[in-house]
Amino acid sequence: MAEFLQMRGITKRFPGVLALDDVHLSVERGEVHALLGENGAGKSTLMKVLSGAYHKDAGEILIEGKPVDIRSSADAKKLGISIIYQELNLTEQLTVAENIFMGRPIMRNRLMVNWRQMAREAQKLLDDLGIDIGARALIRDLGVAHKQMVEVAKALSIHSRILVMDEPTAPLTNREIDTLFSTIRMLKARGVAVIYISHRLEEVMDICDRATIMRDGRNVTAVNVHEVTIDEIIRHMVGRELKEKFPKIKIPLGRELLRVEHINAGKQVRDISLSVRAGEILGIAGLVGAGRTETARAIFGMDRKQSGEVFVDGKRVSISRPLDAIRAGLGFATEDRKGEGLVLTMNVAGNITLATLGDFAKLGKLSLRRERETVREYIRRLNIKTPSHLQLTRNLSGGNQQKVVLAKWLLSKSRVIIFDEPTRGIDVGAKIEVYNIINELILAGAAVVMISSELPEILGMSDRVAVMHQGRITGILENDGSLTQETILYYATGGDRRTA
Repeated sequence: MAEFLQMRGITKRFPGVLALDDVHLSVERGEVHALLGENGAGKSTLMKVLSGAYHKDAGEILIEGKPVDIRSSADAKKLGISIIYQELNLTEQLTVAENIFMGRPIMRNRLMVNWRQMAREAQKLLDDLGIDIGARALIRDLGVAHKQMVEVAKALSIHSRILVMDEPTAPLTNREIDTLFSTIRMLKARGVAVIYISHRLEEVMDICDRATIMRDGRNVTAVNVHEVTIDEIIRHMVGRELKEKFPKIKIPLGRELLRVEHINAGKQVRDISLSVRAGEILGIAGLVGAGRTETARAIFGMDRKQSGEVFVDGKRVSISRPLDAIRAGLGFATEDRKGEGLVLTMNVAGNITLATLGDFAKLGKLSLRRERETVREYIRRLNIKTPSHLQLTRNLSGGNQQKVVLAKWLLSKSRVIIFDEPTRGIDVGAKIEVYNIINELILAGAAVVMISSELPEILGMSDRVAVMHQGRITGILENDGSLTQETILYYATGGDRRTA
């Protein structure tokens, strides 16, 4: 097949940073092409050049052998280029049809929108994709998987020939992933070139044909995915062998630092009791909708508890808001790091000291020098890749944003830290760095609660595993080396100790 899209010698500079250095990418028509690399490798920057969000400093882009000049998203759309970002770009209050034809409605005349025709055209697109939703449904009433399919339909409505999908499976269940992959295969059969960005390498091996691997803003190699192993891909991505995917350490456990008794909060947190000791990692597993995140939010005071008690270091504490939890010695790295864990418009320093700003003040006056020195130490210690502590957090890669969240709670000296999906959307190298940071915490005598949808992660890092189903804990299991994914799934689907 001829190369449908070619990006040659793409270079992009930002102040103090060479983000892309002579990068090449070629994608064929009807190909699913993976774009791989650690966080900060340059994948997103390259795609922003392709979509017109950034203008390249050097290099050329060719479609069907002809040079094209892409200076805006409008230019990209005219050329049939669409991107579906991890954070979906839909308006919740509007219908599916209104979102699909946003900015280009079907008109009855110069003044009137033809709503009926627009709904008909949208429904045809949905039906062609095998998407079982109505064009008149409100976006706010749809699940994440269906919202993603609306984005695909929107891309096809402008006759996209190149579709970029950025971490498309991150929020999806296994069944929803199967549906998405069926849609991708349909697009492939129609000749659409799909560029697939993901850190889930098993999925890359399943759905992709070739892969371009980047590191530090440069090309490393391009491979046929069926001719390499996952370990080889990882080695290309990180530039070294990763001997251990889960660097779990075992230490003698100390006293009980957190105990919750009979917590109830809404329909998804029902009679929850658990405890965790100093030096221990308690994993919380369960299927989507089991109530894991809701339990963490209730403990931390983000959502209102109807009943139940929380004890920190043996003392009963009253927590009705996050500030109460922080004062009691709790920290919470939420799964929504961009919406709740970070202030994206604030710089790195401001985010790291957000929970401890008072520690840098004396007589009401903030010591910027002390704050700067402390922040720089944590940037060095956690290997946060940023040009400066004054860099806006929104400009960092996902993995480095997550490290900023971790730095915030490390600095707070919290005795108990809850991590909700701590490695979601970050690359394999950054995952190991996050695990090592968690190890630092337990070595320092903290207790860790780790919520994760990745069972290998739960098994690889936890000392015990609490499994939830429909808002209840169905089992608390010792991770003594004999615990299996199958056992966890048994409890996650409603089994309990009485019937195991």
